[in-house]
Amino acid sequence: MLILLLLLFTPIAVSAGKYWLGDRTVDWQTADRSSAGLLPPPAEHPGALVRVFAARTVRWRGIFAVHSWIVTKEANARKYTRYDYTAWGDPIRVNGFAADGRWFGDLPQVIAAADGDEAALMIPKIRAAIAGYKLSAYGDYRAWPGPNSNTFVAAALAAVPELKTTLPPTAIGKDYPYDGGWFGLTPSGTGVRATLGGYFGLTLGWVEGVELNVLGAVLGFDLRRPAIKLPGLGRIGVAVA
Repeated sequence: MLILLLLLFTPIAVSAGKYWLGDRTVDWQTADRSSAGLLPPPAEHPGALVRVFAARTVRWRGIFAVHSWIVTKEANARKYTRYDYTAWGDPIRVNGFAADGRWFGDLPQVIAAADGDEAALMIPKIRAAIAGYKLSAYGDYRAWPGPNSNTFVAAALAAVPELKTTLPPTAIGKDYPYDGGWFGLTPSGTGVRATLGGYFGLTLGWVEGVELNVLGAVLGFDLRRPAIKLPGLGRIGVAVA
């Protein structure tokens, strides 16, 4: 038990130290939300496109968690479409921010990518999953343990297991049971997971790896692309995208 506690809380303490030493001290109200330059102009990328991004959340919450979102573009479309799930207004927000914008100053990371015909087949499935998302009413959003932005993206990813990706361990809320079930397949369809309302859980999957969720803090490892998963610090190992 002592070892488990050390593995859970030491990485969070390191992440907190990084925060207090200044890597996220910018005022969120004036923080940069402009494009990070991770996507080409739509006219220069005529093919279909799917991207999943994640960036550290606002202020002290960034010690623990990331915010994730999905971007799509159909073939020959003149603009990208970005989908977020937020705490203000109607939870599902479409094109509320730059497609590859910094999240209140934090540079996003590409979690998953698909292009061309592969992406074109995914986009209708993603849109259908978003349209059918049950937790879309005003007031449904909860930062912890969910449903939040990461719950929303996890539900969308479950519609496209062929993307073969998973959200990072710092995506608190990804294990919230958006479908109401305590036990089921992982979003990638390559394993199983059990969750007690997002507070506790266990995930076993080829894409997701092995993850233990304790009050939202995720500890685990990845065999497919070797890495360890630590709360606060995230995934450390072979790059995912």
